[in-house]
This record gives sequence, structure tokens and C-alpha cells, in this order.
Amino acid sequence: MGSSQKRAIQNYRSRLGERGLARFEVLGRDADRDLIRSLARRLSEDTPEASELRAAVSKSIAGEPPKPGGILAALRRSPLVDAELDLSRPREEGRKVDL
Repeated sequence: MGSSQKRAIQNYRSRLGERGLARFEVLGRDADRDLIRSLARRLSEDTPEASELRAAVSKSIAGEPPKPGGILAALRRSPLVDAELDLSRPREEGRKVDL
């Protein structure tokens, strides 16, 4: 490789470093190529969505059990919380059956 190519690569990598990015290689299945590329593209952005994605992937990879009360918290976030629904059912004895 010529010195101009080496210098171009070095300049490119230094510009990436200034933006807080690094170039690296990963091994994976060929079928996952587009998924990994799109994931890397989204993670390289400096957005709240990228931070949420980063946290979700980190949590999934860590294998930590979910925190207790997750279902209750989801129900409390429901749009039906303040709907004041009447969910009571009339009590019926059932029917008589001859045996």
C-alpha cells in the first residue's frame, strides 16, 4: 500500500475519532449483515433514540432479569388509567341441571 493511501486512511480514522467514532470489524452471519449495519448506523447517531437503543441492547446482552413490578408499571402507563371504566359483572347463580 502506498504512502498516500496510508495517509488517507490515517486522516479518515482521525476524522472519525474527532467525531467520537471508531472503525472496527465484526464477525457474524451473512444473513445478519443488514441488521448489524443498520444497528451500527443508528448507534453512531447522537440522538435520544440511539441512547434508548443502546440501553435496550446492553440490557438484553447483560442477561439481567427484568425488574419486579414491570407489568404493574406498564398498566399504570396505560391510557385507560383515568377512564373510570365500570368493570363489575352481575353475579348469576347459573342454571339448574338434572343429573
